[in-house]
Amino acid sequence: MIEDVGVIWVIVAGALVLFMTPGLALFYGGLSQTRSAVNMMMMSFAAMGLVALTWALWGNAIAGADPVAGGLFGNPTSDFVLFESMAAGGDSLVWVGFGATFAIITTALISGAVADRAKFAGWMVFVPIWITLVYAPLAFWVWGDGGLLVEGGFIGDTVGEAVDFAGGLVVHMCAGVAALALVLVIGPRQKFAPNKPHNVPFVLLGASILWFGWFGFNIGEAADVEEASLNWINTLLAPAAALVAWLITEWARGKKPTPVGAASGIVAGLVAITPAVAFVTPFGAIIIGLVAGLACCFAVEFKYGKFDDTLDVVGLHLVAGLWGTLAIGLFGSEELIGDGRGSLFLNGDFSLLWAQIVACLVTLVFAFVATYVIAMAIHKTMGFRVEPEVERGGIDTVAHRTDAYSSDAVPSAAERHNVSS
Repeated sequence: MIEDVGVIWVIVAGALVLFMTPGLALFYGGLSQTRSAVNMMMMSFAAMGLVALTWALWGNAIAGADPVAGGLFGNPTSDFVLFESMAAGGDSLVWVGFGATFAIITTALISGAVADRAKFAGWMVFVPIWITLVYAPLAFWVWGDGGLLVEGGFIGDTVGEAVDFAGGLVVHMCAGVAALALVLVIGPRQKFAPNKPHNVPFVLLGASILWFGWFGFNIGEAADVEEASLNWINTLLAPAAALVAWLITEWARGKKPTPVGAASGIVAGLVAITPAVAFVTPFGAIIIGLVAGLACCFAVEFKYGKFDDTLDVVGLHLVAGLWGTLAIGLFGSEELIGDGRGSLFLNGDFSLLWAQIVACLVTLVFAFVATYVIAMAIHKTMGFRVEPEVERGGIDTVAHRTDAYSSDAVPSAAERHNVSS
């Protein structure tokens, strides 16, 4: 019988966060074209398997072991295949699993940017390399003991420690800027036009699952009942405000309020409150959500003529993650932050905002450059983009030998040949 209620909650919270990735698969799958929906969902499921294994082998150690190389990452050999965590006993393995679920959803988020054209084999190679060289080191910088951006690290000691409760820097900005790097390497779709979702109910169901799982995401590491209560209500209010703001913005621009807009507003609000969830009041959460819904509604259209972020990973996760991270320094509560620093608007204190700005810049530059190099290396060797005829005919049949919606009719040899070619 498990007696520690805290351990039980972390187990449940980790399961909720893991459930977010199938929710994301539904969200992305519904937004995709019919002929590539399976491929889109498979990229999320592949991330679940690849990241979990990479995390157990060395990713967890890179993100949380004793610092090496001047605090750039944890010692990757210190907990190989979790031998040290096994020896430590207690709840060590629970926290390893909880961290793995964050790494899984972060990686899966990136895939939406390259929908309809990414080679599945290239994605399978990209995922473990990216987790090892980008996500795990950044997680150490922000959450590790002696990481670069916190107390004991060079930047943290120089400009002040960055604050990120559940992943504005590590998850959403990292995934968003990595998505931008990836689309610049792979290039736009052959028909670069506004994406028309093939299954809107899937989109709404996926967004609902994400919101449900996000309570584990934002409350899993709550220190006590008071913090858990604040995080819970903030995780409710911010996406609610963003949803309303998105729909009103569509209305104000002479459009109809759309279900995809509602789902996107939910995601924008969830992303924005993630880093700030424990540091702002419920009123602050509402403001964060309203701004996120408004800003992201415009941001998702910025890509046209510039880069082909198919499912708006940049417009949602990078923009909302950046806003939520900076918002802590604007109107975070000095009492809730708890380290003597206040926010600019509430306390006239610029020190925390400056630390947040520096942390955002470091995250953007590091994640973009590292992801670009990794993606370019894959693209120039094995290839990261499917052939033009596969893109036109649909990736699902060629890459996975299946379709999202199959009929009982058996295709003729000529039909099979046309699809494969």
